[in-house]
Amino acid sequence: MKTLYIECNMGAAGDMLMSALYELLEDKQGFLDVMNGLGLPGVKVEAQQKKTCGIAGIHMAVTVYGEEETESGAGEGHLHEHGPEEARGHVHDHEHGHFHEHGEAEDHHHEHHHDHHHDHDETHDGHHHTYGEGHGGHHHATPGHIADLIGSMDLPEEVKRHARAVYDEIARAEAKAHGCPVSDVHFHEVGALDAVADVTGVCYAMYLIGAEKILVSPVHVGSGTVRCAHGIMPVPAPATANILEGVPVYGGSVKGELCTPTGAALLKHFADSFGPMPVMVTERTGIGIGTKTFDQANCIRVFLGETGEKGNGEITELVCNIDDMTPEALAYACSRLLEQGALDVYTVAGTMKKGRPGHVLTVLCRPEDEGKIAHRILAETTTNGLRVHRCGKYFLTPGTENVATHWGEVRVKTAEGFGISHAKPEYEDVARLARENRLPYRTVFEEVLRKRSGKEKGGEE
Repeated sequence: MKTLYIECNMGAAGDMLMSALYELLEDKQGFLDVMNGLGLPGVKVEAQQKKTCGIAGIHMAVTVYGEEETESGAGEGHLHEHGPEEARGHVHDHEHGHFHEHGEAEDHHHEHHHDHHHDHDETHDGHHHTYGEGHGGHHHATPGHIADLIGSMDLPEEVKRHARAVYDEIARAEAKAHGCPVSDVHFHEVGALDAVADVTGVCYAMYLIGAEKILVSPVHVGSGTVRCAHGIMPVPAPATANILEGVPVYGGSVKGELCTPTGAALLKHFADSFGPMPVMVTERTGIGIGTKTFDQANCIRVFLGETGEKGNGEITELVCNIDDMTPEALAYACSRLLEQGALDVYTVAGTMKKGRPGHVLTVLCRPEDEGKIAHRILAETTTNGLRVHRCGKYFLTPGTENVATHWGEVRVKTAEGFGISHAKPEYEDVARLARENRLPYRTVFEEVLRKRSGKEKGGEE
């Protein structure tokens, strides 16, 4: 299975993720051409060769009218205003508003000033421009403005869908951090053009790589505190902590903010799971380097290769023995459990204590539904306890097709995965057409499969 593993020993930031993934691409220049043709005013994306602790890698420099956010010396805090990246400042000393993304370990010092009443006209080396709502950089841009900006880009729809989802995750985290509705979050920080380039760049690189499974290491978030406009805040910053709920993280001895909200949102969105590196045969590796210097290599590493096929999901099995219910009552309980979310319910005859005949009841459910379904088994049956088995599972992805026959349409259940494909006409549809046309069931069944086979081969019969 084509697997991508992301190692976050020094946290995660959007530009560093894009840099590391860039090294895995076969057509690197093609990627840069697309990124520089997105229509973001003044934005330039350039892959620069860098080193960290003697390790060579790529730093993806994203500049807006020639300006790239830089970091000052280690040990300094940074002033956060509010909004994504806790939050990306509205005006920096070089008058460029964007969120704290570049350079991974974002504990640098920027004076962030925010004034809801001044215009957002910015000057870069003599270039005067205004980030209007249509460009997503206006300091009062809404989630809708950002979605429109991404939607206008010449990128595959799948890429744009992922990018919008990442921004939605950040917006929810910021709203929770500041105790306001998502609709009240102003994307003056998220709307910064370089940050939009980071997010779309990662999403586009993921699309080009096309990994079947994406695994991520536990995330190093840094330690200590950072200084913001509202005072001293802990690391990880509130928005980052909100996004990383349910994700394995650790602090370590490195002082500073290593994982940004954007880095956290990208990892959480794309990761199938978090944990140690699996056994895999690596084909390519990539290293994305931050701009800050530490005693250890400030980089993200990515590994692309093949892993052995494993189960592609999990399922919970709830089992109990029943010897004091009538067949009617047990059948009713089984139907109720299916109605209330069980994936499958079945019984097997068995001999219970004292030689009594009874049934072994097995209920399959989603892992997240375990508690709910367990309670329903106790309520719907006479058992006083049950056993829980949490299992990995292999499954083919289900689907449905419609196939036209001489007698009418028939739904066909499909299932695909692992290079395997199954198809089965829906019983009720086949039976209905057989009754209406006074035909044997098998005649209609086989005609549906024949028609479907001809359709797959590109011909109509």
